[in-house]
This record gives sequence, structure tokens and C-alpha cells, in this order.
Amino acid sequence: MIYIDPPAWPGHGRLWSHLVSDVSYEELHAFAARLGVPPRAFERDHYDLPAHRYDEAVRAGAAEVSSREVVVLLTRAGLRRRKRWGGAR
Repeated sequence: MIYIDPPAWPGHGRLWSHLVSDVSYEELHAFAARLGVPPRAFERDHYDLPAHRYDEAVRAGAAEVSSREVVVLLTRAGLRRRKRWGGAR
């Protein structure tokens, strides 16, 4: 299943949502491709989607969830990839 959180994440003068899958990255990439989301919008375990595309993603089948639920879904599915902080270790 594909999920999307509310557009609440600021960046580049916009608000952004996270588009995720609880099944596989393949499912996520296929959904994003159907929406015409560019591959560069993929970051570790999700796609960043600008606020003006939120309703389009929901109409295409993405389930609306909270930002907290996005993390839970990714973690349960074993798809969570945390951002690395700092330099090489």
C-alpha cells in the first residue's frame, strides 16, 4: 500500500509530503512513476512530494496518514533508512 503524510515539511519555499510504501521500494517507484514524479525526488526511503501534488496522490490511491504513522509503517516493513549524521566513521 502507498501512504502520504500531510504537506508539513518546509523546503525550497514550499511545503512537502512524504510518499512511502509498506510493501517495497518497487511498489513505491512504480506509483511515483505513474504520477510522473521524477526519480530525483526519492530520498532514502520516500519520495518528497510538493503540497500542490498531495490531492493528486490521494486520488491515485495513496492513503492519508500522519507523519508519525509514516515512520511506523516504514519501520514495520523493514524499509526505514535513517539519515546519516556527521562524517565517515
